[in-house]
Amino acid sequence: MFTGIVEELGTVVRLDANRLAVRGPVVTADAAHGDSIAVNGVCLTVSEVDGEAFTADVMSETLDRSALGALRPGDPVNLERAATLSTRLGGHLVQGHVDGVGVILARTEDDRMTFSLPAGLDRYVVYKGSITVDGVSLTVTSIDERSFSVGLIPTTLKLTTLGHKGVGDPVNLEVDLVAKYIEKLVGGQ
Repeated sequence: MFTGIVEELGTVVRLDANRLAVRGPVVTADAAHGDSIAVNGVCLTVSEVDGEAFTADVMSETLDRSALGALRPGDPVNLERAATLSTRLGGHLVQGHVDGVGVILARTEDDRMTFSLPAGLDRYVVYKGSITVDGVSLTVTSIDERSFSVGLIPTTLKLTTLGHKGVGDPVNLEVDLVAKYIEKLVGGQ
């Protein structure tokens, strides 16, 4: 479980068919084999730590259903260690399970970004509700069936990949976990 509060911008060292290596001195400071680290919102399990870098095994399913497959060495990535019982919940409950890949549709001068919303996910996204974009907990400022918008503060732009991305770039989306459970409990799925 994560909070959507990015701890650091890491750098992709290597990505091949089944392994991703990332440099991130903050998240590797206490990392060990078996720990969970979210990379652009995708929960990955650490298989190896080497100094300031960690390696995680990635399945083709993960690469196919997220935007991780588009990463190249040198690309920045959002990193967050798994939450503990003593962690402040500064964002919202995030699993690190990507529900879909969106694309940046627009970016305005007032730091508002609009993203495409894969079919069927709009039912889990509400105005002023939470959504995770590349692992960043954000508040929805507008929504329709095909897209949603968020406002970004200067800190988010500076400390996450969202400050480096532009129109057409893919992003990992995770909708609100609570909405999915409520739907299941009331028989909608």
